[in-house]
Amino acid sequence: MFRNVAELVELAESKNMLISEIMIQQEVSVKGRSREAIIEQMSHNLEVMEKAVERGINEEVKSHSGLTGGDAVLLQKYIKSGKSLAGDLLMDAVSKAVATNEVNAAMGTICATPTAGSAGVVPGTLFALKNKLNPTREQMVRYLFTSGAFGFVVANNASISGAAGGCQAEVGSATGMAAAAIVELAGGTPSQSAEAMAIALKNMLGLVCDPVAGLVEVPCVKRNAMGAANAIVAADMALAGVTSRIPCDEVIDAMYKIGQSMPTALKETALGGLAATPTGRELEAKIFGVSLDEEK
Repeated sequence: MFRNVAELVELAESKNMLISEIMIQQEVSVKGRSREAIIEQMSHNLEVMEKAVERGINEEVKSHSGLTGGDAVLLQKYIKSGKSLAGDLLMDAVSKAVATNEVNAAMGTICATPTAGSAGVVPGTLFALKNKLNPTREQMVRYLFTSGAFGFVVANNASISGAAGGCQAEVGSATGMAAAAIVELAGGTPSQSAEAMAIALKNMLGLVCDPVAGLVEVPCVKRNAMGAANAIVAADMALAGVTSRIPCDEVIDAMYKIGQSMPTALKETALGGLAATPTGRELEAKIFGVSLDEEK
């Protein structure tokens, strides 16, 4: 039904439908399953996300490596102190994004959105906005379909893999997906969703994938936090009427080309970036007893 963002927006506007509805119809057509079955599966995904968020903000979840854990709880305590400079909504989204990725790092169950390493941005923003916008459960499920529609475009025109395109392809894609979905949830138009995606993704271009010790923990968890904040700001800008000078599809294409030109050391190999810092190597040696450089 659609191959790029321009076609997605044109379909939604010409049919006077939400982007989430276009995505639902595409899933029904492509997978040959009933509408009810498609929505039921996404509802299950929502439940998985919700449980991960709740676990992460209420328990000091620790990873086996000891690199991550407990930060979501710290952030929730900070919010309750009333001292937040960024505001409760933004920090709540940040904490819930962190919560999801801490659960992932601790080998808990999460929903890859679009990947495990970038799984915090979409649910983090959604469950923070839940307290402000009071969406119905159906609207929350639609949020995921809208995110999925934009993720579908990225996956088919660029990449959602850190190994192929750097962290811009993972957390960057998730940030754009969330920004677009926030706009729809807040009552914005399909074209505003596309603008939000473009604005959000532009600000993640060039982000490298450099996991310390090769684990999806440092800096991945905190990058999800920043992605959640970025998504909300991008959505607000689009809802205010701000547009991207570069069309969304061209931003996605630029991300693909940037990823292609990135050196292998900065694409999930733990050979460069933060992974190659003295502290990064010390942590790696502490966890594995040998550095990845020595293994290779």
